[in-house]
Amino acid sequence: MAVESTVVTRASIRELGAMLRRGEVSPVDLADDALRRLDIDGRRLNAVVTLTVDRALRAARRAEVELRSGVDRGPLHGIPYGAKDLCAVAGYPTTWGAAPFVAQSFPEDATVIQRLESAGAVLVAKLAMVELAGGMGYDHANAALTGPGLSPWNPSAWSGGSSSGSGSAVGARCVPFAIGSETHGSITTPSAFCGVTGLRPTYGRVSRHGAMALSWTMDKLGPMARSAEDCGLILDAIAGPDPADPTSLNRVWQYRPERGRATGFRLGLLRGALDGAEPAVAANFEASLAVLRDYCTIEECDLPDLPHAAVARIIVASEASSAFEDFIGEGGPAGLTCENDRINPYAYDVISARDYLRALRVRRLIAREMDALCARYDALVTPTLVSVAPPADQSFATGPWRRATLPLGAAANVAGIPAISVPNGFGDRGLPTGLCLTGRAFEEHTLLAIARAYQRRTTWHEQRPPGISP
Repeated sequence: MAVESTVVTRASIRELGAMLRRGEVSPVDLADDALRRLDIDGRRLNAVVTLTVDRALRAARRAEVELRSGVDRGPLHGIPYGAKDLCAVAGYPTTWGAAPFVAQSFPEDATVIQRLESAGAVLVAKLAMVELAGGMGYDHANAALTGPGLSPWNPSAWSGGSSSGSGSAVGARCVPFAIGSETHGSITTPSAFCGVTGLRPTYGRVSRHGAMALSWTMDKLGPMARSAEDCGLILDAIAGPDPADPTSLNRVWQYRPERGRATGFRLGLLRGALDGAEPAVAANFEASLAVLRDYCTIEECDLPDLPHAAVARIIVASEASSAFEDFIGEGGPAGLTCENDRINPYAYDVISARDYLRALRVRRLIAREMDALCARYDALVTPTLVSVAPPADQSFATGPWRRATLPLGAAANVAGIPAISVPNGFGDRGLPTGLCLTGRAFEEHTLLAIARAYQRRTTWHEQRPPGISP
């Protein structure tokens, strides 16, 4: 049966699931539609590395048979999705977004892919990313095997990194959700730039087995979707301990929104969060605070005065240098796309063990201070970024977007604590802006509850970009 445009581009995961179970659409319909959109809009936005057509149609047909026979694997059963191309998928290339690895493949799926398959989700694509997850220090959007990731809201703008394809594909309504990864802003940035909801889980919440390692002590996998509700459903499927990943948490996490509260939250508003913000970003944030005050109390607070960004840079550079030791030693960076990425890896080699160990010692202090701050609130509230997406053809090391990130992003990633970015309006050049909620370790339920309440009161997450395929 034909799938109406509004079904795929407007429906939530729960709504799509209800349609599947009523027989109004089939998993094959949804997979076909997602593959078509990815082949048109996804490729136009440089969001696609590989369409997993054969695997997708096999999984969709299996889901169709199972649902018809009463086998129900849960809310994701029959729902198409894409995965950032640092997650291994057996039988398909896993390029890590980089030309030197274009023919690379692995014999088994990453754990996150295995868990989504067990939940009945249908993988339709390996999605684009910044080469080697941005760990080599890129400053141009073209640092990607497939070309610069483009925003579905304005294709002259960058979609954000390093989960560029995941942001673009979800933002363009090609797929209901995607898996991204974050070491230092790589889920929250493309979520804000592409107008989607992105959840960075607590470090260790989701197994990274079978995913490219950039920084063993900072890498995290998480969902990017249309709403906080959808992110909760996805996290439910992928979270949990994994013997194959010794850094995974020995904690079972289940999404139980009905058990949470919907009001009475206490938020900490970081002083200086709007320093350097573009006018539209500031205006949208103030409007968001007005919405939040309907069900939250808000008080100002201060970020601990510690070298968060420096510690993050040293840890990522040191661990990336080790993770890619052979690649760097064999001259592999010469095959990367971005000029910075060809040079910076050699600079990483001069970071001393003393500097790395000092960064780890300071990190313990940052984690302790961030936990003490977050313990006072249900969440810290800031803009996700202080600018909209920069032009895709210009360096973002200069210009008004050079300070797009906030100090909280470095502190939170160093501490390994969760955050969620939700759309909260539009700014210059018709580009979306984001609202970020950052919480204490293991408090994803609270962040999701606050974000769900915000999205019940607003419609920013329901907006569709202009010019996407019917």
